Amino acid sequence: MRVRPRRGQSQKSALDESFTPSAAPLRRVNRWLVEDLRQDLADLYVESCETEPGEDCRSRSREDFLNRLTGDIRRPGFAMVIAETDGLVGCAFGFPVRSEGFRWLGFDGELLRSFEQLTESDRAFAITHILVRPHPQSQTLGRRLQERLLDDQQASLGATLVDQADHPALTAFRAWGWQDIGEIWRPTDHTMFRVLVLPLGERTVARLEGLAPQSWTRWTG
Repeated sequence: MRVRPRRGQSQKSALDESFTPSAAPLRRVNRWLVEDLRQDLADLYVESCETEPGEDCRSRSREDFLNRLTGDIRRPGFAMVIAETDGLVGCAFGFPVRSEGFRWLGFDGELLRSFEQLTESDRAFAITHILVRPHPQSQTLGRRLQERLLDDQQASLGATLVDQADHPALTAFRAWGWQDIGEIWRPTDHTMFRVLVLPLGERTVARLEGLAPQSWTRWTG
């Protein structure tokens, strides 16, 4: 997830007064419209990056994002919410995950069993990306996007993975009420991810509170 201003951001990105997160309309889009928005979404991804890499690195990052987007679109139940003002200024997307489906994300062992306890009526939803144009109020829009996406899905549990080194994103999620319950090391990415969940509804909240801290563990995906 990327929801913070980047270093060296342009005046247009940072100070555009027409971009008011509290007023940006949100709408749900289907997978066919997402295909039409692919390049705009890739632009938003690159713009939302914290650092400003060289052109070759930027190009690879853009291509990697488009490849991941293609994979997500193909998942059953894929859903996306976008925000627009004069153009695309934000999006959030992901897919529903049944209890057994957490294995697809690399979950294993005790933490997998913990998620199975948390998941009620197979209404867990994995958010894979939240992207927002850099702006001092970008976290406000990020929160609105994730709330709308989970509400549209009538999810009882939100789940996401965040790069452990991405401190701004972790801070934003925790401020929105997400709880950190473990970590995963992915050798292919050489990255440690924090596992965050957002329980929705009293029963799911109670189940999370009932999980023993020792069941929050590290695993390899």
